[in-house]
Amino acid sequence: MYHATMQRIIVDCRFAATETGLGRYTRELLSAIVPRNAGLAYVLLVRSAEEKWIQELPGHMAMETHEAPFAHYSLGEQTRLPLLLRSLQASLYFVPHFNVPLFCPMPFVCTVHDLILHRYPNQASYFKQCAYRSVMQHAVKKAASLIAVSDFTASELASVYGKAVAAKTNVVREAASPLFCSRPESDVQKLRKTHDLHRPFFLYVGNAKQHKNVQLIIDAFRASMMTDHDLVLITHGPEVDRLQIGPGVKIIRSIDDSELPVFYTAAKAFVTASLYEGFCLPIAEAQACGCPVIATALTAIPEVSGKDALLLQPTVEAISHALKHPPARTKSPVSTRHWSQVAEETVEILQRAVEKTTSSI
Repeated sequence: MYHATMQRIIVDCRFAATETGLGRYTRELLSAIVPRNAGLAYVLLVRSAEEKWIQELPGHMAMETHEAPFAHYSLGEQTRLPLLLRSLQASLYFVPHFNVPLFCPMPFVCTVHDLILHRYPNQASYFKQCAYRSVMQHAVKKAASLIAVSDFTASELASVYGKAVAAKTNVVREAASPLFCSRPESDVQKLRKTHDLHRPFFLYVGNAKQHKNVQLIIDAFRASMMTDHDLVLITHGPEVDRLQIGPGVKIIRSIDDSELPVFYTAAKAFVTASLYEGFCLPIAEAQACGCPVIATALTAIPEVSGKDALLLQPTVEAISHALKHPPARTKSPVSTRHWSQVAEETVEILQRAVEKTTSSI
């Protein structure tokens, strides 16, 4: 329970139950933020109070939660959500994305992960692109403070929206969950048997949208003529059906979270040909498991991967050569950043925002 003098912060957790990067970001951040005694009381907005992840939160029995069954980017989000926010009477609204209602009734802080639809519309309709730009512009200009997940994303915000937005942008990089660490050989052998992976394999994890450039990885694998290896794509979405796969390419559409660190441990290398990333969490996860990384030297990727990854240009020739000559497996995790640090930096930003907004009343 919260003390009467605590400042109430509403946290939009509607993404938390989804198997997306935003879902993982929300779950990991909340799990690390909630136990911190920072003089703040968190009020969680969820799609359903029965979501499993809520039961795994520290002290979840004492958490104040409210159902907000409004789909993201929907009319309900724009019209009914503001009414719910107003009724909860909080000091601040924290949104781990940019989808803040245009008529938000209180000061807010939001996280910007990338400006992907500015650069790669990914076959989004003209109406969706206009709506995206309208909501994004409102969020970044009206926010009490902004969180960017990388220096690259912060530079994108400054480039598109100017100095005033840049001045209130704080960089808070993500981290790999403690779940991601090198797994024992017994787990690897079990995984190989379960998924029929008896040959060495390269691994891709992520969706198959336009900017992910997944077809290029497939083409490079084919060009490498490594017929004694497999390429495993853990991916999802309608774009997967348009991929032109060939021999040795295996698509896995859904796995348990507990299996992913084993995939990274077993893989010869993680590979991505992405053209645009605001952070690229799979790189951090792979490196935390000691998995070598082959990636493009673009956008936030060099910032996230550091000096241990093999970075190259997104061409069939470059990636094909890298597959035949992958970097060596590391003996210890590359990243030492933890979600506790992400939580500490995020809470400091929320506290400053609360102090700023309450002092102006």
